[in-house]
Amino acid sequence: GLQELSIVQNSNQLQSSGPVVVELLIEIRTSPTSGWEREPLELGNRLQVGDYVDAQDSARKWYEGIVREVTPETVKVHYFGWGSRWDTHLPRMKGTNSKALPPVPLWTKTAKWREQIKVGDEVEIRESTSMVQRPKWHRGTVLAVGNETDPPRKPEGGAKLELLDENDAGKKIPLMLLKRRRQILVEVPQEIHNCSTTPLTPPPRNSTNNDDNSIIPDAAHPPFRRWVSLYGEEICKVNTHKTAKKITNSPVTLNYTMESQRPPVEVMKPFNNIHGSGFVRESLRGIPPAAGTVGLHNLGNSCYMNSILQCINHIKPITQYFLKGDYLKEMNKKNPLGSGGRMATAYASFLNDIWTGEFSILAPRLLKQTVGCFAPQFNNTIQHDSQEFCQYLMDGLHEDLNRVKSKPYVEQMEANGMDDGRAAMESWRKHLLRHDSIFVDYTQGMHRSHLTCPSCGRESIKFDIYSSISLPIVPAKNRSSIPLKDCLDQFAAGEQLDSHNAWYCSSCKKHVCALKLITLWNTPDVLVLHLKRFTFEKCPTVDGRLIRRKIDETVDFPIDRLDMSPYTLGPTDPDAPPIYKLFGVSEHTGSTANSGHYTATVRNTEDGNWYRYNDSHVGTSSGEAAVTGGAYLLFYQRAKGSLRWAGMEKEMIAERSKNDSSNMAAGEDTDGFREVTGKKKKKR
Repeated sequence: GLQELSIVQNSNQLQSSGPVVVELLIEIRTSPTSGWEREPLELGNRLQVGDYVDAQDSARKWYEGIVREVTPETVKVHYFGWGSRWDTHLPRMKGTNSKALPPVPLWTKTAKWREQIKVGDEVEIRESTSMVQRPKWHRGTVLAVGNETDPPRKPEGGAKLELLDENDAGKKIPLMLLKRRRQILVEVPQEIHNCSTTPLTPPPRNSTNNDDNSIIPDAAHPPFRRWVSLYGEEICKVNTHKTAKKITNSPVTLNYTMESQRPPVEVMKPFNNIHGSGFVRESLRGIPPAAGTVGLHNLGNSCYMNSILQCINHIKPITQYFLKGDYLKEMNKKNPLGSGGRMATAYASFLNDIWTGEFSILAPRLLKQTVGCFAPQFNNTIQHDSQEFCQYLMDGLHEDLNRVKSKPYVEQMEANGMDDGRAAMESWRKHLLRHDSIFVDYTQGMHRSHLTCPSCGRESIKFDIYSSISLPIVPAKNRSSIPLKDCLDQFAAGEQLDSHNAWYCSSCKKHVCALKLITLWNTPDVLVLHLKRFTFEKCPTVDGRLIRRKIDETVDFPIDRLDMSPYTLGPTDPDAPPIYKLFGVSEHTGSTANSGHYTATVRNTEDGNWYRYNDSHVGTSSGEAAVTGGAYLLFYQRAKGSLRWAGMEKEMIAERSKNDSSNMAAGEDTDGFREVTGKKKKKR
């Protein structure tokens, strides 16, 4: 019960105005073990802005928090480790109409895990490139624990945080629980490919290290390993955001068919039975059907991107180049045509997530956002042409990894009157002066372009670089499918340019509809064939109007043996002939390239089996099942051997060796210079 007492102070302490009466409200417990009835009121009465508390959210979970606002009835609380959009108004006192509970003193309901942290513990840490309001979280391991008295280290490579506090100078800064400054060194395996080239500040000698055998790297690179504030919002207790879930030993399966004429395929579902439906668009942990075989969430009409990523993911030499970290040595951050290395870094991070074996479904949000930053046409939720995205992505990665640091000006060479072999060699040399990357090594070839003016007969011969070949589709009557050979023959037959693509004839001094003949000089290790299914035709009823049309006829393409020898003009190598095996198909259903839906059927580079990818759905399939009217991009890889630069490296080495031998026989050096000796003058 409560008793009210009046106390009169000692007379020698009284002021001249008379006695002072002090009223006290005293609470008496009914027993030594019973609780204090007014204890909750105590905290509620004295709460003020800036107090650290434990606060409960709408799901009845307790988190560390800080008071942001106080009213007579409520308290606005910010939960540590969560964005301010989750800030909540809670009642100040118990017993109000609100179902929520009022805040309680800090660490009353939550664990003091920050004070008990030690080397080897796991924490949740924000991804360094995630957005402030929508952070992505990874698991990290503590490598070292600093002391409270250590001088603060400048954060390097960490995530951007909300500035919800102020320092003594009035500058906005991130929150720090209890104003404590202790820091820890955390390793984040999932960010191993986001490395910077600037070494981290080494840990001080007086750092607390609870394991004498631990190795603290002096030259760790952010954000793979980085120092973070132990009491800041960049880290949280493990399982705060990424709840641990029981993972089954094998994926669940169900039967799935896409088209009536297509054989049934078996779709493998993730452990949690969610295929990215509803509002779930985050990466989901689980066991994939095979290494590198992971579904991709559709982030809003992003199936065109998912289809291409699934195909190029299985270009083995390029994927290994990224996974082994070799790309870091060749990153060209100063290339004005690149993204400063950000696109290559985002793609490396994507591949690392794909091949860790930890995910059944990924949300490639970082890669999509990075591409959108440098290609505004993809920075939206509009459907796009998968062929255009493939071309942009491979070009962008090439520029980020271009080994040429300073590009000279190079004029395009006309090959009129030159031997084709010599012209091809010189054209490729000029190309290497500006372009040299792993994508040039494996995905670029050269073709011979021959233009003829129909009026005066003037010719123009050039050797140009290509990374994909666009093949026309000419529907044939009375046939259910069109052989790929017919498309290749039509490509090799040449065409007459229309008025929209007219060529300027320097002799006639005007643009003409020239005769154009393109012949492949060589073929790269990775050959991409683009079936031109989308056309623009003149409207028969309205002048000047064009009608978009899609050719849905099935192109019958080979799976295990595509022989490109009949279409190759340059020399071939018997150790690496131009014979190819299919490994990927980007497929489209719908009426136009910018509508409908994209999927992919891909041969896994590890187990050799075929899988079909429909965004987050992954199913077993076969190469033959991809031969439909929806096949749009065909990805082939050389079946035997490998030729760098589509064989041009070998040709250039052979030519140089030949020239060296000729020069030596003529008494010349390797550059073709001959030593000149002067004659002795006769004595007079």
